[in-house]
Amino acid sequence: MATDSFRDFVLEQLAALEGLRCKRMFGGHGLYADEVFFGILFDGRLYFKTHPDTLPDYLTVAASVFAPSKKQVLKNYREVPVEILEDGMQLTSRTRKAAR
Repeated sequence: MATDSFRDFVLEQLAALEGLRCKRMFGGHGLYADEVFFGILFDGRLYFKTHPDTLPDYLTVAASVFAPSKKQVLKNYREVPVEILEDGMQLTSRTRKAAR
């Protein structure tokens, strides 16, 4: 299944992150660093939790908000841009910021 291969790709990109866990939820997967929930894999996309100091990075590239339905919108989670997703070092850096 394509979603499983995307999940596997993301987990491989984040392999250097200590305490990384992936758990089924929201019809997708939740990502944890130890006990901190920081990301969502859903429908072939990756979303990271944003904070006031990280949100501008996502706004400058018009990253979409996690919204699996019209009634469920999590504005604190933004889609990770493809160019970041494909760069393991940048992705790990953003992950650490999201997981704080």
